Amino acid sequence: MYGIQIGYARVSTADQDLTSQRGALLRLGVLDSNMYVDHGLTGTNRARPGLREALAAVREGDTLVVTKLDRLACSVRDARDIADELTMKGVALSLGGSRYDPTDPVGRLLFNVLAMVAEFERDLISMRTKEGMAVARAKGHLKGTAWANEGEASSDVDALKRRGRGRPGRGAEPA
Repeated sequence: MYGIQIGYARVSTADQDLTSQRGALLRLGVLDSNMYVDHGLTGTNRARPGLREALAAVREGDTLVVTKLDRLACSVRDARDIADELTMKGVALSLGGSRYDPTDPVGRLLFNVLAMVAEFERDLISMRTKEGMAVARAKGHLKGTAWANEGEASSDVDALKRRGRGRPGRGAEPA
């Protein structure tokens, strides 16, 4: 007999919605009261309060349920670290309804392949974003955001430097 199911969901941006992940977790048997979420945090950020709470909530015999591995971790290292922590606690991991068994060689292989695919997908997204920004910059569409008081702040800094106030080693002597 298995313990309770603890669900974890994450979206990367504030514009995204957790509704579909919450619905999937409910269909997988996770009670709403046992769901932990992170809203607007990327998978590369391990300092996620919802993940920390979910990992603290699971006990031996429980199952941590996520809809997809990339909601849990976006790198092989993080996925392995989380899986190892769960294994040490005696907690199973369910990815979209499929249980991961770390003691089974085939289960371990499949988990590692999924982790590599999640990391690969994240790298592709990053590469496409950088390429798109470079094209936009070349066309003059991406220039960055000017500071609202850029001229004012710049003149204040220049005035301080003229009066000899600045950080040593940065072009000004200490006052």
